[in-house]
Amino acid sequence: MAALCEAAARWAPGLWRRAARAAAGLGGRRFGSGGAQGPPTFGFLLDIDGVLVRGHSIIPAAREAFRRLVSPQGQLRVPVVFVTNAGNMLQHSRARELSALLGFQVEPDQVILAHSPMKLFSQHHERRLLVSGQGPLVENARALGFKHVVTVDELRAAFPVLDMVDLERRPKTTPLPRNDFPAIEGVLLLGEPVRWETSLQLIMDVLLSDGNPGTSLASAPYPHLPVLASNVDLLWMAEAKMPRFGHGTFLLCLEAIYRKVTGRELRYEGLTGKPSILTYRYAEDLLRRQAAQRGWAAPIRNLYAVGDNPMSDVYGANLFHRYLQRGREGAEEGKPRPLAAQSCVSILVCTGVYRPPGPGSLGPAQGGEEPPFHGHRDFGLSPGLMEASHVVSDVHEAVRLVFQKEGWALE
Repeated sequence: MAALCEAAARWAPGLWRRAARAAAGLGGRRFGSGGAQGPPTFGFLLDIDGVLVRGHSIIPAAREAFRRLVSPQGQLRVPVVFVTNAGNMLQHSRARELSALLGFQVEPDQVILAHSPMKLFSQHHERRLLVSGQGPLVENARALGFKHVVTVDELRAAFPVLDMVDLERRPKTTPLPRNDFPAIEGVLLLGEPVRWETSLQLIMDVLLSDGNPGTSLASAPYPHLPVLASNVDLLWMAEAKMPRFGHGTFLLCLEAIYRKVTGRELRYEGLTGKPSILTYRYAEDLLRRQAAQRGWAAPIRNLYAVGDNPMSDVYGANLFHRYLQRGREGAEEGKPRPLAAQSCVSILVCTGVYRPPGPGSLGPAQGGEEPPFHGHRDFGLSPGLMEASHVVSDVHEAVRLVFQKEGWALE
């Protein structure tokens, strides 16, 4: 349900601000000024895949965009954070990759991965969690504050008879049962794994056994163990002509299997990444701190979220804009509100998942059916939230549009 994001955003407001400050880690660095236009009162939330890069190749328009965004001295003229739903890498590695592609220094604290806001869920940081995904899983989990994690590979090694799909990986002899493996207390889903069948099976084993996968229970416990997940994107855009499966597709499989086996719904303790309001609050806080450290005293009033995926980028930006508007209404009624932003404008580019309708395409009026809903079930279908404020060809055109709206010189 969409209320899940609202609830997460309201959870422990003082704590999430402290966590965002720790994540920013700006260390008092000073950056360049906004130029002749004076201090900027706006900032960018830029998606990466499908907006700036396709796979490991930069989209040419991204270079043009940053020629406008970066001063001759190599400093950003306005605050920028890179908000991606990817997560199978380290924050500083993504920053280093972007720096090489874009031609200026991107700091790690400017990169928000799908799981970055999980730093806020400190009530789970001491639990022993099964972590799923790929890449530097343990490093990422510990960077988020999770102190006791078990990977799927480690669980499989402890209980080899659980992984039975691949005939070549089945044990040749029956190992002795183990009773010395500490119980698992939750599941942490950081991104799509490589061997889906193994991860799906072992996650189900943990949930159905209440964290003791070497045993069997007469009935599945419900509510089940806490599940935290990041990145609900069904699809994402790489070098291929058509979109690729994202972590949202993996979650869809897990949810369907759990419902089919138990007759109940899989529930999440938290969902992070776009379109979660929590992720946008986290990004806004980093933008404001970035501006303050660069000596830009004017408050950042307008946020511009540029993305290629209507369901995650546009939906999330519009959902956050609605949240900001409700916050303004509350402020007018005398209720305190810590956030300074007044708007979040969604800008959709055509270089990634989204493709504008072609001359021969069938829309709802011709085909008689609404397009399929690619969003996660917990956010629900709200067609108005998937309508971008602006649709442009690429990120360079998006930057030009924003500069014009803000009265900034294009050169």
